[in-house]
Amino acid sequence: MVAAHTYHRGHLNVSPTIVGSATDALPVALTCRPSAPVVQFARRLQQRQVHMDIRVDDLSGPEIIHLLHEHLQSVALHSPPESVHALDLEALRKPDITFWSVWQDAELMGCGAIKELDSRHGEIKSMRTASLHLRKGVAARLMRHILEEAKRRSYERLSLETGSVDAFVPARKLYASFGFKPCGPFANYVEDPYSVFMTREM
Repeated sequence: MVAAHTYHRGHLNVSPTIVGSATDALPVALTCRPSAPVVQFARRLQQRQVHMDIRVDDLSGPEIIHLLHEHLQSVALHSPPESVHALDLEALRKPDITFWSVWQDAELMGCGAIKELDSRHGEIKSMRTASLHLRKGVAARLMRHILEEAKRRSYERLSLETGSVDAFVPARKLYASFGFKPCGPFANYVEDPYSVFMTREM
């Protein structure tokens, strides 16, 4: 709801009249829904403007512990216990895993990790964006960092496991946008109706 404005002798008078909706007071050209390319460009511009500091994390800080607890709870909501493959703090501290957190100044934005399966094959683990920083490009920025690290390590392949239910659609779309394609189980995984396996060659 907006107040209707009237102009009088060079100054602005605000009448108490209330217009039915905000769009009633706008020109037609301004009320049109922006096209998809315009929206996508605006989002990319916003993402470029958000400063993100990606750090190797020792998983000792209260912020990252809370985010990983939230991650485990969320995964457990959508899969039975035997189909949950998210790692807890103890597992993430093992030497075959490199864990990163994403920060904006002193605020935690997200996290992710690589598990080294062998000298040529890595697995993405624990990708999570903090709820206050969704749709800011955090996961995409971290994915680029992980891919760069995989190339630096001379991996030939990078793979991942994610959920098959609708709650994981955004994650699967993100991975597909970075060239990951569906594949069969790898490493110690087995076929599971709650799992989707994806991989990409480096």
